[in-house]
Amino acid sequence: MSAPLYRIPGASANTAEPAQSAEAASQPAMAPVSNPHAGHTPPKTVADVLAQSQVEEVLDELDHELVGLVPIKTRIRDIAALLVIDKLRAAHGLNAQSPSLHMCFSGNPGTGKTTVALRMAEILHRLGYIRKGHLVAVTRDDLVGQYIGHTAPKTKEVLKKAMGGVLFIDEAYYLYRPENERDYGQEAIEILLQVMENQRDDLVVILAGYKDRMDTFFQSNPGMSSRIAHHLDFPDYDAGELLTIADKMLAQQQYRFGLGARQVFDDYLCRRLQQPHFANARSVRNALDRARLRQASRLFAERERTLSRDDLITIEPQDILGSRLFKPQQQEQRTA
Repeated sequence: MSAPLYRIPGASANTAEPAQSAEAASQPAMAPVSNPHAGHTPPKTVADVLAQSQVEEVLDELDHELVGLVPIKTRIRDIAALLVIDKLRAAHGLNAQSPSLHMCFSGNPGTGKTTVALRMAEILHRLGYIRKGHLVAVTRDDLVGQYIGHTAPKTKEVLKKAMGGVLFIDEAYYLYRPENERDYGQEAIEILLQVMENQRDDLVVILAGYKDRMDTFFQSNPGMSSRIAHHLDFPDYDAGELLTIADKMLAQQQYRFGLGARQVFDDYLCRRLQQPHFANARSVRNALDRARLRQASRLFAERERTLSRDDLITIEPQDILGSRLFKPQQQEQRTA
């Protein structure tokens, strides 16, 4: 079972991730599950911990969900390995002080940050490092008030909801606006710092955003930087990985590329990668949504024809070639 995601009302839609993460992020809020290894005898081997926690299932799901991102998957497995060994150390009476698990996920939009955060919450819960295993996703607007006295209650209410789980703060650098003397973001940061230090056994905070802006944020907030134990940099997807993501997205929605359409979409991706504001898998999902709209319009125009199952699930080349990225080429062909 995936970790429940509670999105605070008003949270930015930018926390959405690739199709594989969109599926996870759209899950309804669920009642926290009980500790999966409660009542078990103390583990003696790594296999014992894995069997009791079933954490390896989550790691395998992450491998299956996300295309590429090998460094991220490796780092998550390393963190899981550390926590498993700490469980064994505790069973042997060795010093196994709960490690700091606050994290920073940096990278461009659409690179899987929300998906990994959801799976991280589930891993931590299954290994007994957080009580509930849910994830609360927020942005600055959910933490910072507009007037004196509003920020502390807003921040504390979010923290109350997140306790026992993971608090995911997207575009965290917006918490700090040094150019505005009357900004209340610093108050939210100070409250977060206290909770991250004093209640780290009951809450894991994950900060997310563009890498360069997060670096600047940490330089301006050394107290926050010192509390972040794990920095994970999410790379952009290459064209081949994006095409594989498109295949997965279509399969999830029971669509498929028709003859020649996959090659046309590959051409589309190569063009789109050169355009501004590219958002990795999020841009792929948007492009496929527009292709589905064109397919629907094409089929709608043939209102007297009996449509087969193949008609309804197939994206044809013309459904992709309708994109504005192909318009200059089409105009040149007409004038040639």
